[in-house]
Amino acid sequence: PEVLLAANPRIVVGRMTGWGQEGPMANAVGHDINYISLSGSLHTFGREGGKPTPPLNAVGDFGGGGMVLAFGMLAGILSAKSTGKGQVVDCAMVDGSALLATMVWSLHSLGRWVDERGRNILDTGAPYYDTYETKDGKHVSVGPIEGPFYAEMLERLGIAGEELFAQQNERANWPAMKERLTQVFLGKTRDEWCDVFADSDACFAPVLSLSEAPKHPHNVARGTFVEAAGITQPAPAPRFSGTPAPAIRPPWS
Repeated sequence: PEVLLAANPRIVVGRMTGWGQEGPMANAVGHDINYISLSGSLHTFGREGGKPTPPLNAVGDFGGGGMVLAFGMLAGILSAKSTGKGQVVDCAMVDGSALLATMVWSLHSLGRWVDERGRNILDTGAPYYDTYETKDGKHVSVGPIEGPFYAEMLERLGIAGEELFAQQNERANWPAMKERLTQVFLGKTRDEWCDVFADSDACFAPVLSLSEAPKHPHNVARGTFVEAAGITQPAPAPRFSGTPAPAIRPPWS
């Protein structure tokens, strides 16, 4: 970077690594799973009593890595345009994956997040923020955190009057509430539940497979997935009104 900046003081240099440019592990090898382990993020993924479950390589490689670097490069370029000075953007996946968990760190510091998997509102601890199996062996997701949406879910499920669900955030009742919801959702197929929750504000959605997602009416209407040379893949995001993305090419091009 020093050589490049000497030749062009306005240039912005992006450096993407797992561990960063400094620190005792800077030269060590690793992969996404290792970076998010050290940042504390991996510890939060998984169900109560189970071991940590890697969220594919979305949090380290793509979220805390690629996305953070892209943001940093754009910020650096804007700064160079206004100041005439470039700089080096040191993007480490261990840093980025820690950053993505900022809300969890904040909640933990406030005593609102237990440092154990599967016991919190967003990690499947809460019965109203989880996935449930349906009669046909498929799954649905629910996430009505807010009171009105929670009430709507109970109404659609036909259990609005049950005393067990009267106190949404009574943690002592969460296991029993989850057991009851498990039984209820097993009573219908996934498509039948989709009909029950159609046009509702219950924060409900079917859990779609890779082959199903491109065919869902909402995704079709938005063009969320596109096809190139017979290969289905996600369309570019976000979308720009003035500078739309060019046509998608096959992944091997």
